[in-house]
Amino acid sequence: MKPRLQQKYLDEIQTAMAEKFSHSNVHSVPRLEKIVLNMGVGSAVQDKKHLEDANAALTLIAGQKPIITKARKSIANFRLREGVPIGCKVTLRGNRMYEFMDRLLSLVLPRVRDFRGVSRKALDGRGNYSLGLTEYLVFPELNPDKFVRSQGLNIVFVTSATNDDEGRELLALFGMPFREEKKADAV
Repeated sequence: MKPRLQQKYLDEIQTAMAEKFSHSNVHSVPRLEKIVLNMGVGSAVQDKKHLEDANAALTLIAGQKPIITKARKSIANFRLREGVPIGCKVTLRGNRMYEFMDRLLSLVLPRVRDFRGVSRKALDGRGNYSLGLTEYLVFPELNPDKFVRSQGLNIVFVTSATNDDEGRELLALFGMPFREEKKADAV
């Protein structure tokens, strides 16, 4: 069975995007290609347990095992040496990607304290959207008694869109809660 958001894309979003941006070919319509979850654990340089906790949390959040990322170069001020493990990341595709996005939009983002929507400007110029969470404990699958350390999480939505307008529209049709733009008052 296809995930709910994937079915929504095939039934509604694909045709709406083709009409709005005048794509004649179905394959040229922008789509969600992957979602990348990344945790940078700077404190892992001093304490390896922090990285293990982040790795376990990301495994529960994503539903698959993350890879450990290592420092690319040495930085003396941060007491960082090249090759030292300092984070973890997961790339989600296919059904897991759509299931994660569904959980993120319907369960996680409404649980964020003082949430008024996500920024409309966090696109990179090629239709990819980046979102940062300051606290990963908003995910319901994590037990707050087991994961006591506060840790941030970066989420990147990689689309096949060629510009920001198409990427923003694609995510909006999926249900991304974008913040309303403030209108400038006419003087």
